[in-house]
Amino acid sequence: MDAGEAQLDSIGALRRTHAAGEIRSEHVGQRVVLGGWIQRRRDHGGVVFVDLRDRGGLVQVVFKPDSSPECHARAGQLRSEYVVLVCGTVAPRSDETVNPKLPTGEVEVIADEIRLLNRATPAPFAIEAETDADESTRLRHRIHDLRRPPLQRALRLRHELYQATRASLAERDFLEIETPMLARSTPEGARDFLVPSRLQPGEFYALPQSPQIMKQLLMVAGFDRYFQIVRCFRDEDQRADRQLEFTQVDLEMSFVGVEDVLEVLEAVTVAGCAVSGVELPRPFPRMGYREAMDRFGCDRPDTRVQLELVDLSDAFAESGFRAFRSVVDAGGIVKCLPIHDADALSRGQIDKLESLVRKELGGKGLAWIRVDAEGGWQSPIAKFLSDAERAAIAERTDARPGSLIFFQADEPVRANAILSRLRLDLGERLGRVDGREWDVLFIEDFPLFEADDQGRPTYVHQPFVAPHDDDLELLESDPWRVRGTHYDVVLNGVELGSGSLRNHRSDLQRRIFELIGYSKQESEERFGFLLEALDAGAPPHGGFAFGFDRWAMVLAGASSLRDVIAFPKTQRGQDLLMDAPSEVSAGQLEELSLRVRRPRREG
Repeated sequence: MDAGEAQLDSIGALRRTHAAGEIRSEHVGQRVVLGGWIQRRRDHGGVVFVDLRDRGGLVQVVFKPDSSPECHARAGQLRSEYVVLVCGTVAPRSDETVNPKLPTGEVEVIADEIRLLNRATPAPFAIEAETDADESTRLRHRIHDLRRPPLQRALRLRHELYQATRASLAERDFLEIETPMLARSTPEGARDFLVPSRLQPGEFYALPQSPQIMKQLLMVAGFDRYFQIVRCFRDEDQRADRQLEFTQVDLEMSFVGVEDVLEVLEAVTVAGCAVSGVELPRPFPRMGYREAMDRFGCDRPDTRVQLELVDLSDAFAESGFRAFRSVVDAGGIVKCLPIHDADALSRGQIDKLESLVRKELGGKGLAWIRVDAEGGWQSPIAKFLSDAERAAIAERTDARPGSLIFFQADEPVRANAILSRLRLDLGERLGRVDGREWDVLFIEDFPLFEADDQGRPTYVHQPFVAPHDDDLELLESDPWRVRGTHYDVVLNGVELGSGSLRNHRSDLQRRIFELIGYSKQESEERFGFLLEALDAGAPPHGGFAFGFDRWAMVLAGASSLRDVIAFPKTQRGQDLLMDAPSEVSAGQLEELSLRVRRPRREG
């Protein structure tokens, strides 16, 4: 730009009249003022074309030397990501230049004035829908990444999901109530983030993993129906569907049973999904936890995949095949994934699956049987199987020419996890998915307890889940058989959230604390305030928590939570944009009565 343009233009009297993405044919002839970023500039024989982008979308702006020479001269100096105000008249495009891929593609703006508001350094990657930049680069330059259309759409969807959820719950007489960010440390299943107290040296707050106890206290206090969209914190290892800090829709209701809560969950889920054009069938299908594990190997099955698992443990209880028999004797299972018409899977692909099981999924191996065109069994394990075992496998799996059967003999958790993963991978690879775009269901009747590393009872979800009334007597005689009043909402194989009825009687809550190994003293130290509240007169109550980020991820069609969160953390818990976590000064540590001990470096 020339010397007279060295300083940036002020906005002056110009004010935006429209968003760039909303310009349409009905605006032809109107004079408009648009503000935004330069997506790209093209010079075609003296006429300059600029794609102007803002949150609303993109529109083409034309600068002509004959109609506005000064404006045209300025346009020649524009670069990508410069911030500008443009004034001009909306005109129709010629038939041959209409762009049907753009909502604004039938029109363009003939500019007669432009004001440069800010220059920009070159972007580290193109601000396009698709990018080949690696994720660390995108997170380091998150400002540029957030300008890309997929992330703009995802965050708009989050906003709409927020509003639909709030409206749905407010319509059902829920009160939105905030709970503290600074609380005490309580066991919730993951490590707490601790915050040192300056006023109470040597003592710590904990950031809440969820508002679980606080929302129960609100029910005891008589608020009847509560919700909030709340930030939660868990210091745990990261995955594509986990973040150290996350958002959940938290709700609780008094004087309810399971059916009352599920009715609300169904309505809120339907309302939230509708904002992205997803229409869910009602009523939601239901499945028990045991059935889900037996048929699909996981408690969040995507039932669109038309493959199911088969348990053969009893067939090998007296087997001479020691690789399977020893597992059953030790309390494990023998389970298989039968796939019919599986000729598309070559022996080389089977070997790759076995390597996946060993190296990535933690399995001991992958046994398999292939039934050839003549009905013969091709398999490294076939020679070890008795006629009775062959007959049992054939009958239960409906084995026939073209069938391929994968086996896992292991402890139940690992065997189910491996076969569940193979079921999804192979179901998608082989096209064994039905035509439904959306698959929603409730999972019910989870066990109340599971075994910890020492084989002792521990809670499956959290220690406040109420047992089924029908199973109360089993707490003393056979606690492993006790079902919890727990329920999940699953959408396309993704758990959107979990909930349950709670223990509203302190004697029952104390007994559950005892069963999971807390002494009376520990129970009082950790949860005395809750137990006192229950004794103050607690109504029956229950609730739920939607994983809001996960919900948005599924609706947006994203593969990672990081694509639906404005400023996410990496898998190592780092914020690459703001370079966090970071060291703090010695003065700050001294004020908090803290001393940092650095870990020793190996070598």
